[in-house]
Amino acid sequence: MFGGSPFLFHFINSSRRSLPGDYSHALSLVSSAPHFSFFPSPPSSLLYLSPSIFHSLLHLPFSLLSSSPANTPHQKPKGSRKVERDRTMSSAFSAGKFTTQPFPLNTTSPRSHDKPFNIPSATSPFFGSSRKLRLNSSSKLNLHRRSGTVVAVSDVVKEKKSKFAPNLLITKEEGLVLYEDMVLGRAFEDMCAQMYYRGKMFGFVHLYNGQEAVSTGFIKHLKKEDSVVSTYRDHVHALSKGVPARAVMSELFGKTTGCCRGQGGSMHMFSSEHNLLGGFAFIGEGIPVATGAAFTSKYKREVLKEADCDHVTLAFFGDGTCNNGQFFECLNMAALWKLPIVFVVENNLWAIGMSHLRATSDPQIYKKGPAFGMPGIHVDGMDVLKVREVAKEAIGRARRGEGPTLVECETYRFRGHSLADPDELRDPAEKAHYAARDPITALKKYLIENSLASEAELKAIDKKIDEVVEDSVEFADESPLPSRSQLLENVFADPKGFGIGPDGQYRCEDPKFTEGTAHV
Repeated sequence: MFGGSPFLFHFINSSRRSLPGDYSHALSLVSSAPHFSFFPSPPSSLLYLSPSIFHSLLHLPFSLLSSSPANTPHQKPKGSRKVERDRTMSSAFSAGKFTTQPFPLNTTSPRSHDKPFNIPSATSPFFGSSRKLRLNSSSKLNLHRRSGTVVAVSDVVKEKKSKFAPNLLITKEEGLVLYEDMVLGRAFEDMCAQMYYRGKMFGFVHLYNGQEAVSTGFIKHLKKEDSVVSTYRDHVHALSKGVPARAVMSELFGKTTGCCRGQGGSMHMFSSEHNLLGGFAFIGEGIPVATGAAFTSKYKREVLKEADCDHVTLAFFGDGTCNNGQFFECLNMAALWKLPIVFVVENNLWAIGMSHLRATSDPQIYKKGPAFGMPGIHVDGMDVLKVREVAKEAIGRARRGEGPTLVECETYRFRGHSLADPDELRDPAEKAHYAARDPITALKKYLIENSLASEAELKAIDKKIDEVVEDSVEFADESPLPSRSQLLENVFADPKGFGIGPDGQYRCEDPKFTEGTAHV
């Protein structure tokens, strides 16, 4: 169910051990600096820090770190339901700790243990192998080599855009759509925390705070007919795909007005109307469903000759899933049949309390794509503009019939694994670093500094979202609970949920059964 093995928890609290190999080298590079500062002065250097260096920073004295730890925002258990969020996520989100602009577009160079503070170049390729798109040493397409790197067509898109708008990556309309969707996701999850602690929700609730750039950057490129398969951290994916906030909140409350009539709960959002094919509680189990959906699209187009069926499927999953057998099997099948699917790894660096660096032999997940003959790319998942460009190319490839893509989005969750997790295992310095790179703050700064939106326009969106979220809570609170007769629906074969008797008839039609006197 979760992205890490519970029996490995004892590693977390055990005594620190010497770092092996490249990690020791990274530590020596940092500790040897006479005046080491956690946030170097050049603006761009703040935006990328490899996971390996964080692993090394766990062993440094906090006196070397110039950033104060991030504090988890306090959710009041009582009082007004007004959304009480701080877009800056406590002191670690102050504007002064965020650079004035994001990285150059499509900065996707691989992480390096040898150069832990390496700033990726702007000419960032798709890494992997492909029969159609290749990049040789002179950055020209090569259609003959079987191995090597693959050019990201987003570079070409950027070059074309530069002829008309050299400094703008998005239009005003696009920017406001992205901002509104990300703010909705953050505000909704903050409200979920409040409602959970007030006893309005039950079971495990996993929040998406901090990862909004991934959901918005990908899903806002989709058509209504395209499909999304999510994980147990699925609320924001549902919202981005168009499921109304009322329906999602009601589902969390277990009410009949929820998108699953109250039978799914937090981890099982589903909406056939919006082609949201479900959240899945067990890691990896959604990937085969997504692969099947992609196969359906290909079958309709090539076998049933539905020429207009160019539907694409997005499969979201976390870093903890990428050592799971279903992940590899589905990558193989998708590449073999050139299915229209994008595998989106939301690598938030932690599987419950297990560091990604300690759980896999090669932490660079995107490299697993080329092993199956598909492009693999690593992108800064805290920057919605870079995610958006990578998503545009990956979804476009799938829609054109060029096959699957594996995209690793390096992101970070601002809360614990779930609301039952006190989040005591992650290093405060690591949390502070990523907190200072809040994707919503970054987009807001970009929109204002490039005159795409004013403070007043963005505040109006904030107010609108507050009202939407508040309304969703009131609606869910007033909605009725499911009737007892609904309990066994979707469990047995017949629609009433009571099964079929030995005579082949529905048991619900047997008077003795309804009276409680039938032999079962």
